[in-house]
Amino acid sequence: MREFVAGVRLFGRGFGTILRSPRLLLLGAVPALITTVLLLGAWIMLGVWLSDIATWLTPFADGWSDLARTATRVAAGIAVLGAAVAVGVVSFTALTLLIGDPFYEKISEIVDQGLGGAPDAGNSGWLRGLLQVAREVLSTVVLSVLWAIPLFLAGFIPVLGQTVVPVIAAFVGAWLLVRELVAVPFGRREIEPEQRRLLLRQRRGLAFGVGMPAYLLSIIPFAAIVVMPAAVVAATLLGRELLGQPTGVRLR
Repeated sequence: MREFVAGVRLFGRGFGTILRSPRLLLLGAVPALITTVLLLGAWIMLGVWLSDIATWLTPFADGWSDLARTATRVAAGIAVLGAAVAVGVVSFTALTLLIGDPFYEKISEIVDQGLGGAPDAGNSGWLRGLLQVAREVLSTVVLSVLWAIPLFLAGFIPVLGQTVVPVIAAFVGAWLLVRELVAVPFGRREIEPEQRRLLLRQRRGLAFGVGMPAYLLSIIPFAAIVVMPAAVVAATLLGRELLGQPTGVRLR
């Protein structure tokens, strides 16, 4: 729990840094805004068709009583919505990082410079960095879809499907999200994905402390315009902490 609180504080520092720096906020807002509009449109379409989708998924309930049929289809709708949100938030981050890779690389670099530099940073080049991000994005989206399937099915379980399952989905989404976010500072240091995941697993509480508020706030429409650049700053701080590099110097 102490590590989790420390991670939340890192996210808070990222948020504070973005709010104090119009330059960083502007750098991070453009790709997040583009992706927000695309994702919001998809969620609106899902909301319009949610009732029909729930009905299509539960043909077995057609002959049931009104109460049982309605309860089953409400549970199906909640399950679909929960799975869509979980996949959508992670996919949002993936698409935003892909669109905004040069912007977020610059934000992370500025944060590193303000904290004394990144002594282990490599010179991998823009194209290689973009390919690394694309590979991580594809891996994370596939994992999010694979997790969404059992979570969707579990959503049909009475009570648990509407209480416990959304909590599990939030933890899964937060973990996948923080994996994507650290790809920015770790990729610049040429740290391979396997080593990144090992470093994150060694400090799970800290990683969840950064990933959970970023995940939950990203669900709010248009909030991600500010949340994403803040999360990139926090992920850079997290990466430095995991590598034993200083994080306490005030940013310039």
